[in-house]
Amino acid sequence: MDISSKAHKVLGLGQVLKSRSILQITALLVTVVFMRWVVRGIYRVYFHPLSRFPGPKFSAFTRIPHIFAIFNGSLHTYVARLHDQYGDIVRISPDELSFLNPQAWRDIYSHGSKTNEGTVPPKYLLRYVKDPSGTPSILNTPDNTEHSRLRKIFFPAFSERALTQQEPLFTKYVDQLVKVLKAGIAKSNNEGEEASFDMVRLYNFTTFDIMGDLTFGESLHMLTGAEYDPWVREVFDFIKTAVISNAFEAHYPLVITLVKPLLAKAFGDLQDRHYSFSETRVTKRLTMGRESAGVDLWDLVMGQEDKGKPLLSRDQMNTHANMFMLAGTETTSTLLSGLTYLLLDKPECMAKLVKEIRGTFKEDGEISMQAAAKLPYLKACISEALRMYPPVPNGMPHLTPRDGSTVCGEFVPAKTIVSVPQFAICISPKLFKDPLSFVPERWTGDARFAADDRSASQPFSIGPRDCLGKNMAYHEIRLVLTKVLWNFDLELSEENKGWLEQQVFVLWQKTPLMVKVKVARR
Repeated sequence: MDISSKAHKVLGLGQVLKSRSILQITALLVTVVFMRWVVRGIYRVYFHPLSRFPGPKFSAFTRIPHIFAIFNGSLHTYVARLHDQYGDIVRISPDELSFLNPQAWRDIYSHGSKTNEGTVPPKYLLRYVKDPSGTPSILNTPDNTEHSRLRKIFFPAFSERALTQQEPLFTKYVDQLVKVLKAGIAKSNNEGEEASFDMVRLYNFTTFDIMGDLTFGESLHMLTGAEYDPWVREVFDFIKTAVISNAFEAHYPLVITLVKPLLAKAFGDLQDRHYSFSETRVTKRLTMGRESAGVDLWDLVMGQEDKGKPLLSRDQMNTHANMFMLAGTETTSTLLSGLTYLLLDKPECMAKLVKEIRGTFKEDGEISMQAAAKLPYLKACISEALRMYPPVPNGMPHLTPRDGSTVCGEFVPAKTIVSVPQFAICISPKLFKDPLSFVPERWTGDARFAADDRSASQPFSIGPRDCLGKNMAYHEIRLVLTKVLWNFDLELSEENKGWLEQQVFVLWQKTPLMVKVKVARR
């Protein structure tokens, strides 16, 4: 055998040994990581401070079931099932507790008191959708003092006085919705008597056009164009992507670090376009100056100054415009869609509400936000829809501080994620009689439902960070529904069976709600 042959054999043997070494090292690393995962899981199940709370052992062992439920949009039903099985307090992941007791609303989300000051859990901001600019808004600023300052700045724009001033704007777009429905019926192939509409689509058009005018001083023209603005389409994609991304970023930052380069292009472009839309329109609105665009959000905000300086930076204006376009549109159209479905699915309730509306108003022009607010059965129907189909159905996560917190009489150690699951608590048979039935009478003093704990339903949350725009939402919902039901008779199309069975990514992923619409005969 010559020298070159021997050299090749030696090199080949060296490569084999090197490959084996790499495989052995890799196997060792995998074994170490796996064993660490197992040991940590065993600690979480049997020795962790939360091990005394009930819940599935696998959910205590690993966060995988929770992340999977977020990923496939089933977190609301997953948590509800766990509460059915394990009770009012459930450990839904290694460091997270879910509470089905109405007292938890006050203990987690309220102001606190002198006895528990400093132990009220603040928002767990890693699990909230962030603005693409990185500038905190009133929704996700961690500083309570700054949150209070921002809330005072925007409060005048959402006060009853401001809403009264803005009523012509709301009425303009709701009347436009009525015209769109009438025009569609007139053009139908059914002799102009009836037409089928996707009411989810039309409610979205209406709420986005209204909020576009309030926030940017101009409509998005979706009602007139009968088509989604491209930015609105991207809003839905942005929310869904952000929810999944936040879940991984909060708990598996290494995973996000590894896959971020793969997602950066598509997700980054989406974020940039999303933010740039608001930035461009805020710039356009601000060039109009005060009062030139009528009474809108910025007309009521820009007049506030501190020693001659604006109270908001330009970045804060862009961020809040972005946030209001999300929070003040999809949530309202969601409730309108859900309430419409629930009423049509329960014809006796629809008939009772229509009778109240048409018996109160002799002409469409008599309908106003203030007048609609006085309709008791309408109010009950809205409350029942908010219970059964809350626009934000999952719990809003807070994180216990370093000294821990007391929730529902139970001490919860530091750095524990706590929440009240909105959907699960509102369909609990312990708190509501016939919880899966749409019964507005439970809100009107009906003796059959005297034992219901109505304080369990808090669709706008409570405390210092409750929804600033809840009065606006109520007025808008009442005005839209009153005008639609005064002008039209509605009938549910057959293809809507099981419409409420939807995925959730912060908000419900609504499917089309096809409704047959006729002009009301008098």
